[in-house]
Amino acid sequence: MPAAWLMSCRYESLVTLMSKRHIYLEDLPLDEARAKLQAALLAAGRLGPLPGETIALERALGRVTAGPVRARLSSPHYHCAAMDGYAVAAADTVDARETQALGLRLGREAHPVNTGDPLPDNTDAVIMIENVNQTDDGRLLIYAAVAPWQHVRLMGEDMVTTETVLQVNHQLRPVDLGALAGCGHATVVARRKPRAGVIPTGGELVQRDRRPERGQIIEYNSLILGGQIREAGGEATTSEIVDDTLDDLISALRAALDAAPDLLLVLSGSSAGSHDFTAGAISELGEVLVHGIAVRPGHPVIIGMIGKTPVIGVPGYPVSAALTGELLITPLIRAWLGLSREEPQMVEAVSTRKIVSPLGDDDFLRVALAEIDGNAQATPLQRGAGVITSLVQADGLAHIPRFHEGVDRGDVLRVSLYRSLSQIKSTIMVMGSHDPMLDLLATHLRLVSPARRMISVNVGSIGGLIALRRREAHLAGSHLFDPATATYNLPYLHKYLRDEPCQLVTFAHREQGLILPPGNPRGISEIADIRGLRYVNRQRGAGTRVLFDHLLDQHGISSDEITGYAREEYTHLGVAAAVSDGIGDCGMGLRSAAEAMGLAFIGMTWERYDLVIPRRTLETTGAQALLSVLRSAEFKRELGAQSGYRSDETGQIVQP
Repeated sequence: MPAAWLMSCRYESLVTLMSKRHIYLEDLPLDEARAKLQAALLAAGRLGPLPGETIALERALGRVTAGPVRARLSSPHYHCAAMDGYAVAAADTVDARETQALGLRLGREAHPVNTGDPLPDNTDAVIMIENVNQTDDGRLLIYAAVAPWQHVRLMGEDMVTTETVLQVNHQLRPVDLGALAGCGHATVVARRKPRAGVIPTGGELVQRDRRPERGQIIEYNSLILGGQIREAGGEATTSEIVDDTLDDLISALRAALDAAPDLLLVLSGSSAGSHDFTAGAISELGEVLVHGIAVRPGHPVIIGMIGKTPVIGVPGYPVSAALTGELLITPLIRAWLGLSREEPQMVEAVSTRKIVSPLGDDDFLRVALAEIDGNAQATPLQRGAGVITSLVQADGLAHIPRFHEGVDRGDVLRVSLYRSLSQIKSTIMVMGSHDPMLDLLATHLRLVSPARRMISVNVGSIGGLIALRRREAHLAGSHLFDPATATYNLPYLHKYLRDEPCQLVTFAHREQGLILPPGNPRGISEIADIRGLRYVNRQRGAGTRVLFDHLLDQHGISSDEITGYAREEYTHLGVAAAVSDGIGDCGMGLRSAAEAMGLAFIGMTWERYDLVIPRRTLETTGAQALLSVLRSAEFKRELGAQSGYRSDETGQIVQP
């Protein structure tokens, strides 16, 4: 078969494929993209709030009123006693004196009532029961006159029939439901919940109840987007996973439209790859309004209309998908409910890192926040669009506007909060060397003191000491070995924190060694054996890297002889994952990390891992609470039970 003919067929197939896909039509600023969507909704008659439906009060919590709600009954709907006592006519009491008691006849001039009882006829006041005496002949003695309507709740004192109790577009709270019931309502007309259809796409995706094979990914973006929709007040229905073909996607869109949704979301397939057909499918059935927004992450968003139904193509990476939900989808749900955009609480925080941003995009990044020495500090979390843990760990979302190249360390960021300020202020920020058991300490702290929270940011041991010097953390984790003195950490404190008095507290002794593929197929037994293997290193400043360099020196090995010496991971588990996936043949890390990934481990040394606590932090209630947990018998017992850990010196102060 002629090669030229084959090349021609391949070219024609590529052209056909490219014609069915849509590369970015434009790259619009966020405000312009929102304006295009609003204009399309206005033209379709879909911009305003949704109509109402009648629902029982028991199911109305969180719903939004579709119109003003007026009282059907006055509340109270009769004059009633506001106190336990005796109902009287105020005019009958004018002669009562403190020095000359006035007697009233029970049943005729004074009538016993309890709080909430209707006032008997011809009475207009209540005398509290503790202000009267009763004679043997059944008379009531009073010592002071009462004013008309004293200790009486008048009819309509709270609400009067036909009075507006709740306004239109009011989101119902528990107290609102009580007020509606109190003025005669058993139901309320609330706006219908916006209905969203969610279509996950991708041949690599599997359902959450299946264990993924290599190359497969558990589908969970529908959970994120569906949760955002429900949290905003809408309903979300997720379809089966749709394969990456144009015909399958068109069929899925048609099937979803049969359910008459208010909004359709197509998850993934919005970029410019060979399997991205969302824009093409929308064009087949309707119109693409926007393909590509000047936002990071979330650049390849699609906005279109199929008939009167808006369709949003959501990027496949979870961080991008979540941001698309925050910026475009939940505001639309709230608008359909008659609610304004929810403005988050904002705080100004000092960035602990230099951040580089794309010049033409609105850049959004998730940050961890802590209050240190009275100042809010923002530490950027991992920025990969697929790093879902950044969504979980984030305390807030920082925005760097378009045409800004970023911020320098020490610059102020505007951050919209995901957590309350009280939570931020009770956060203990730990920076430094990674240790998986810091999470165990955070768990014990939370169990003992639910209001407190400890978060750790992995920047390496030296990075942690520098963060303390810059006052960007409350304490640091460190395991820096000094070959000259054969000691841990103290020499480095003198080097990096000479002007910052600190206390070293032992966290644990840990076993460090070589992490290897299962079964140790190369028969590695010592550092010298790794020549010629692909090594996975830790980042500069990490204690594990310092230890590895020391071991290389002991064996007379140059770092130039280590293949992959420049490849860096930021955690022990990251090293183990690289070895497990075959990216590297070996790496140095903790025994616990190797065992967590089912890998072989050759122990090299036991090291001391310390917490470095500045004196300015040591006496704070947060640090004292943390030390109390660290020294508790329960924590030490659980820590010592972990493979590759000893806790016999945990909590002890390291003396210089």
